Amino acid sequence: MSETSVTSAGQTQTRANGSADVSRARLMSAVPSGGGTPARSTPRRTLGQLWANLGPRRLSAVYLAAVFFAIFSVIDPSTFPTSVTMRLVFGEGAVTCMLAMAFLIPLAAGAYDLSVGALMALALSLCIWFNLHTHLPAGLAAMIAVLACTLVGAVNGFVIVRLKVNSFIATLGMSQILLAAVTYISADREIVGNMPTSYADLGQNNVFGIPAVFVYLLVLSVVLWFVLEHTPAGRYLFATGGNEQAARLTGVRTDRVVWGSFIASGAICGLAGVIFSMQTPIFSTDTGPGYLFPAVTAVFLGASQFQQRPNVWGTFIAYFALAFGIQGLSLSSSSGAVWSQPLFEGAALIIAVAFASRPVIAKLRAKATTAPPAASAAAAAARPDEVSG
Repeated sequence: MSETSVTSAGQTQTRANGSADVSRARLMSAVPSGGGTPARSTPRRTLGQLWANLGPRRLSAVYLAAVFFAIFSVIDPSTFPTSVTMRLVFGEGAVTCMLAMAFLIPLAAGAYDLSVGALMALALSLCIWFNLHTHLPAGLAAMIAVLACTLVGAVNGFVIVRLKVNSFIATLGMSQILLAAVTYISADREIVGNMPTSYADLGQNNVFGIPAVFVYLLVLSVVLWFVLEHTPAGRYLFATGGNEQAARLTGVRTDRVVWGSFIASGAICGLAGVIFSMQTPIFSTDTGPGYLFPAVTAVFLGASQFQQRPNVWGTFIAYFALAFGIQGLSLSSSSGAVWSQPLFEGAALIIAVAFASRPVIAKLRAKATTAPPAASAAAAAARPDEVSG
C-alpha cells in the first residue's frame, strides 16, 4: 500500500472520529446533568414566556378595559356597548390623550410638565379670540396658537435648565401665569367662537365611522412612538431620565434634551388646543386645569404596561381603559356621575403610581440585600488594622 493511501485513510479516520465526537457532545448537551432522558421543558418554558408577555403584569390596562366593558355591558346593555358610546369615548378623549402624550415626553427625560392643561387652554383661547376680534384665517390663527404654546414650552425649559428651578415648581408656577393670561384674553367670561365650517369639520367629521380627532391622535402616537423607540433622540431622552449624570458622562447633552422635551410638550399642547377649538369652540377659565389630572393618571398607569417605563402605547391604552370606566359610571348612575369621576381618577392615580414604582422598589430591595455582605466584608478587612493599632 502506498504512503499516500495510508495518509488519506488516516485523515478519513480522523474526520470520522471528529464527527463522532461532535455528535456525542451534542447528544450529551441535550441530556440533563443528572442523567436520564433529554429535557422536555421547552413547551413549558414557552408557555411561561407567553404568560410573562401577555400576563396582567404587562397588560393590566388591557384586562382592566375588558373588565369595564363586560361589567357595564351587563349593567347597561342598551346604551354602553353601542357605536355611539364608542365614538363618544374616542372623540372626547382624543384631546386629553394628546395632553398625556405631551406630559410623557418630559417625563421620559426625568422632568414634570404640570402646565399641559394650561397650555391647551392658552391655545384654545387664542384661536377663539382671533376668530372673534380679527379677520385672520382660522388656519393661520391655529398656527399662531401652536407657536405661542411652543414658545411657552421653551420658556419652561429655560427656567428649568438655565435657572435650575425644579421642573415641578417651574411648570406649576407657569400654569398660574397662563391662567392669568387666559383670564385676561377672555375678560374672565365664557367666550364662544364662530368657526368656519371647513375648520369645524376637521374636528367634527368621521373617517370611516371613526372620529377624525381620534385619527389625529393615532397619527401623533405613531410619530411619537417611532421617535422615542427608534431614533437617537428617544434614546437620549430615556438615558437622561434614567441617570442624567451617567448620560452626560457618555456625551449626551442632557440640558438640551430636557429643554427640547419641554418645547415638544408645548407644541403638542398647542395642537391639542387647536383640535379642541375645532370640536367645541367654547372657552372658560376652568377649561384647562381639569385636563391635567386624567392625563397624568394615564401616563403613570401606562408606565406599568409593556416596558415598565413611560411609553406611548401604554399611555394610549391606559387612558382609554380609564375613559371607558368613567363613561360606564356616568351612564349607569346619573346621580353618582358628579362624584364618580374624581373618585375613579384619584383611585386610578394611586394604583397607577403603585404599579409604576414596583420595578424601582425591587431594585432598592436588591441593593439592600447585597449591602450587608459587603459591609461585613469591609468590617472584617478593617479588624486586623484595628488589632495591630
